[in-house]
Amino acid sequence: MPRLRVALFCLLMLVALGTTTAASAGAETTAASGDAAADAESYSEYYNYANLTARLRSLARKYPRIANLSSVGRSVEGRELWVLRITKDADADAADAGKPRFKYVGNMHGDETVSRQVLVYLAEYLLAGYGAGDPRVTRLVDDTDIYVMPSMNPDGFERAVEGDCEGRGSGRGNARDVDLNRSFPDQFPDPNQQTPGVGEENAPEVFAVMRWIREKKFVLSANLHGGTVVASYPFDDSAAHRMEGVYSRSADDDLFRYLARVYAQNHPVMNTGKPDCPDNPTETFKDGITNGAKWYDVPGGMQDYNYLHGNCLEVTMELSCCKYPHASQLQKEWDMNRESLLAYMEKVHIGVRGYVTAANNGSALPDVSIVVAGINHNLTTGRYGDYYRLLLPGQYNISAIAPGYTSKTVHSFQVTEGKATKLNFTLEPVASGVNAASTQSTTVATTAHTPKPAPSTAIAPGGNESGSPSPSSAPEAKPTPLQPHDFRHHNYADMELFLRRHSSEFPAIAHLSSIGQSVEGRELYVMVISDNPTVHEPGEPEFKYVGNMHGNEVVGRELLLNLIEYLCRNYGSDPEVTQLVNSTRIHIMPSMNPDGYEVAREGDVQGYKGRNNSNNFDLNRNFPDQFVTITEPRQPETVAVMNWLKSVPFVLSANLHGGSLVVNYPYDDDKKGVTEYSKCPDDQVFHQVSKAYSKENPLMYKGHPCEELYPAEYFGEGITNGANWYNVPGGMQDWNYLNTNCFEVTIELGCVKFPKAKDLPSYWEQNRKAMLQFIHQVHRGVKGTVSDIKDGSGIPNATISVLGIDHNVTTAQTGDYWRLLIPGTFQLIASARGYEPMKIYATIPKDRVEVVDFKLTRINTESKGLAPKGPLATQDPSVEEFQSFIKDLSLGGGLEELVRSTVTENSFRYRNYKEMAEFLRGLTLNFPKITSRRSLGESVEFRTIWALEISNRPNEAEPSEPKIRFVAGIHGNAPVGTELLLEFAAFLCINYDKNPAVTKLINKTRIIILPSVNPDGRELAKEKQCTSTLGMTNSHGKDLDSDFFGNASQRVVEAQAETKAVKALILERGQTLSVSLDGGSLLATYPYDKPVQTVENEGTLKYLANVYARNHPKMHLGDPGCPSNGQDGVLRAAERQSHMGSMKDFSVDFGHCPEITVYTGCCLFPPADQLATLWAENKKALLSMLVEAHKGVRGVVRDKSGKAIVGAMIVLNGGVRVYTAEGGFFHALLAPGNHNIEAVADGYQQQRQEVVVSSYEAASIIVIEFDMDNSIFGLPREFVVAAAAASMTALVVTACIIWCVCSAKSNQQKDGFHRLRQHRDDYEDEIRLTSMGSKKSLLGHEFQDESESDEDTLYANKL
Repeated sequence: MPRLRVALFCLLMLVALGTTTAASAGAETTAASGDAAADAESYSEYYNYANLTARLRSLARKYPRIANLSSVGRSVEGRELWVLRITKDADADAADAGKPRFKYVGNMHGDETVSRQVLVYLAEYLLAGYGAGDPRVTRLVDDTDIYVMPSMNPDGFERAVEGDCEGRGSGRGNARDVDLNRSFPDQFPDPNQQTPGVGEENAPEVFAVMRWIREKKFVLSANLHGGTVVASYPFDDSAAHRMEGVYSRSADDDLFRYLARVYAQNHPVMNTGKPDCPDNPTETFKDGITNGAKWYDVPGGMQDYNYLHGNCLEVTMELSCCKYPHASQLQKEWDMNRESLLAYMEKVHIGVRGYVTAANNGSALPDVSIVVAGINHNLTTGRYGDYYRLLLPGQYNISAIAPGYTSKTVHSFQVTEGKATKLNFTLEPVASGVNAASTQSTTVATTAHTPKPAPSTAIAPGGNESGSPSPSSAPEAKPTPLQPHDFRHHNYADMELFLRRHSSEFPAIAHLSSIGQSVEGRELYVMVISDNPTVHEPGEPEFKYVGNMHGNEVVGRELLLNLIEYLCRNYGSDPEVTQLVNSTRIHIMPSMNPDGYEVAREGDVQGYKGRNNSNNFDLNRNFPDQFVTITEPRQPETVAVMNWLKSVPFVLSANLHGGSLVVNYPYDDDKKGVTEYSKCPDDQVFHQVSKAYSKENPLMYKGHPCEELYPAEYFGEGITNGANWYNVPGGMQDWNYLNTNCFEVTIELGCVKFPKAKDLPSYWEQNRKAMLQFIHQVHRGVKGTVSDIKDGSGIPNATISVLGIDHNVTTAQTGDYWRLLIPGTFQLIASARGYEPMKIYATIPKDRVEVVDFKLTRINTESKGLAPKGPLATQDPSVEEFQSFIKDLSLGGGLEELVRSTVTENSFRYRNYKEMAEFLRGLTLNFPKITSRRSLGESVEFRTIWALEISNRPNEAEPSEPKIRFVAGIHGNAPVGTELLLEFAAFLCINYDKNPAVTKLINKTRIIILPSVNPDGRELAKEKQCTSTLGMTNSHGKDLDSDFFGNASQRVVEAQAETKAVKALILERGQTLSVSLDGGSLLATYPYDKPVQTVENEGTLKYLANVYARNHPKMHLGDPGCPSNGQDGVLRAAERQSHMGSMKDFSVDFGHCPEITVYTGCCLFPPADQLATLWAENKKALLSMLVEAHKGVRGVVRDKSGKAIVGAMIVLNGGVRVYTAEGGFFHALLAPGNHNIEAVADGYQQQRQEVVVSSYEAASIIVIEFDMDNSIFGLPREFVVAAAAASMTALVVTACIIWCVCSAKSNQQKDGFHRLRQHRDDYEDEIRLTSMGSKKSLLGHEFQDESESDEDTLYANKL
């Protein structure tokens, strides 16, 4: 028995031990399952997201020295966008130093799945083969920084269905159904595409990859897709956006073809060019490759983004006919693509590579531009100063360019086949304080191969072809100016880099800015060159050159780049250049039509490709014309230039074209539209400046420019009147002359529009002297300053007239002026509103400018014996400071600076009524010290009509401060105004106590904002409805802008609830100005809407509308695409749409407050994504109204004792009336100029004054003191009393005489009375009848309408 127990015990121990061992072995097996799986690839199943994640993590754990797993972001549904990095020392921070970065991206379309698996297989192949007897793989991993993203769209994959070859199911797009390969920024925006851009919330995958691309600066990449078998290279779309057939060539087209061919030729099916896909069996691709846009247009593609915004060249590979083949096909797909994947990766090592370092300390220079001449695509160095530029074998001129460093160029650098050739650059920093002219480009670089020097084609003046000095040169001769050395055609990116480089190298004299953007979003760059390039210096003329207005006329573009280089590099060493730069502010716009240039082609002689902008409009037929109505929509390039010309007081200009060789001067067209001489008033001046150019260009001056092309064409002395050559309506040069101070000519620079690059040096030589001589012409004629004789301040917008020449110029904001004239004696007249004009005779010399200054005397009351009897108002320092503040905002760039200094970011959208109400409430809660919200009443559907007051004391009466009212939403279908006013309110509140200007305005102004008059209509209106009337009226179907009547006799039905609420606000005393925002056009209108023949105070009302339009970037230019466009964006309301009962008419007639209506855009209810642009356009104009509210005339009325007189009537210019408020204060806006003011109050003598109103000064306070009225019936009191006493005495004497006479004859009268009694009955009857008649008459009058007629009432109630 004991033995049996022992045996049983041993058996149990063995079982337990065996179980424990088995469990332990099972645990080990489970723990290693992931690694085991990594070793056992079946090539027969797809990995879902969980399996893919596990697989990649397993590989990273198994090969930690050469593999690192990370995520670049997350998908919509939160899945990681995994990237497996494969390289030697993958975890080291500096592992990428000296290695080019390469990437593969797969599964961008979730239902195109072969790439997802193939890239996992590639990663396994590289990791397993490294150091395991495969030298090719080992070399790749050692020398390359490889990034593999198997799935860019993991959400889409999870929805895709295996076996779906044609993508008919879901999964192509991401979880928000966004096509990721149509969502990247595109270089060719489609004007017909109405949908807004994709935001990060809808495509986080795209934004994550974009950040990744910009951060890593990849060199080469492939994007793997499915659906056919081909390699597709950039560009993927074209400006034309035709569905197919348009070859869209990139600057590296040959290189892209080569790279695509590398992949295709190693793929057994792709190499044939015949995919033989079931859905399109006849489709073929020559050599297995295709240009993307030629195949089909793909806007927003990833490969183009890589090329244009990263350093990376990317090709798209379509791997299989079936998008989601069955898993059984995966082994075959891997076998077909393996060699292609490896061979394509190896091409990241071709071309040229190297480092860029600083010469002074050897530090690496990141973001240095590497420029290859002849290839208009640059890239930049990485953070270690390293660069990799893929190139095909050949000779290249390669430059390294960095801000603050002298650029270097290696000429004829030989790129060999195979491994990249090394080329290092060492850049010298630009020494601080060294004259800009001393920093010159060199051709020295550290290189593995000695380059052959490239022959120069430029010949310096005074030198022979070799550049050596001529034999007659003396040692003491002044140095020859440095000539441009880089003659080539610059595409947009190249030009941009050139401009940025020169602005950076020569900051003391060169300033680069953009005046706007082209249709396709390219910047319209302007380089200003002067000794103080960022500001207008009084007395220094502004000059401009504009080139490339027609995109295929390119000589002007290149000459202007040459001129920039010439001026910058010779400043301080060449006397002529130095004198011009010091005395002139030179503006140079190399390209007004950068979009057109990009599609033009070198070698074009007489063609039209690229002539027009991207909307296919000729920009030189797009300006407003004096003889012809231009109906085409104003283009963004045109609008930008017009705004630019209005903002700078240009004096002289040239517009550079090509196609002939002549200087063309105004006018460009005439009334008849025929070819004949169209003379402008300054015809002789234009002759003078035109010949100044042509004489310095011998071929032009000869007059037979293009004998081979146009043998009969002849221009005497190389110049011509525009219309005498051919008519050009809508041209830029005429618009310059008629709408600004600027005299502009058009210069045709050559017979060939787009000549070969080799010919550019000869164009520079032909035009260099002429271009400089033309700049000299800006220093001819007369110049000076118009100032106030009392305080010496410059008078802006003063007019300079020349007797006998019907063309005036105006002074700049600082009072200075320039007026081009030919030599001779002229009578000049300077005039300005509020000043006495002044005449001076001046003799203009031949070769210099004559200086003539004017000091004008103000027209004031003292000069006319109209001095006010009361004392002047006391000006305390704070008032004077505020007046100076208003002047600063009104002159120069004060208001523009305020706009720039108060940038607010907002996500614009339309708010419904509830959101609007909550927004206003939020303002009062967040800014309680400066805001107050109140209800004016309710709409028909009981929505509250809210008004918001913004001021430093919103709940206290401030009668001395101007009160301005902003109103919107009277038409519910035009809600833009509502959103603008809500943003305006937020803008003011947020900037209060932060921005000094905004704070001052709020402290001195009472601002009332009524964002929605018609909330019921707004709830009905629909977004993106530009012409719909839905929501225009209130719930009763009433147009509220026809419901404001002041007299019961004018009203047929009772006023609407909304009207009553707003009328109560309008009738509150003391409102100075009202601005109402509406939609459906782009203009500002002024009263009246009703059809009246004359408008009292029209000058002021029109002026206020003009102020708004002038401060709007587009409105003052007019928009032919909008209905009812007025002159300079301003129109009398009745001329737009005449109607009775308008809000602004009521405001003027009964509220005694001028009101203008601003129509913010052609579309009534535009898409929400346009709101940000509309806000930017109206922000300055809205602020200008706040400034304008402080101008005009203001004052206080009181009696001799100092008692304020409330309710006194102030009559302006004999018509318009305003009334004094509490404290006797009044304020009235008036147009700049002289005005008569009469003050009338019961019991006081009438007072009269004359005031002068300035366009830029705040209203000064005037005090009107009343004397008691001692007159009776307009006669002196003493005279009236004496006359009354004499009259009473005479009456008493006369009464006594009559009594005496009557008494003496009393007996004789008794008989008469007896007879009267006899006829008593007859007499009483007569009296009774007479009495009845009187009663009947009274009864008839009782029912007469004693109210005034409509017409009488209409005019009786006007101001």
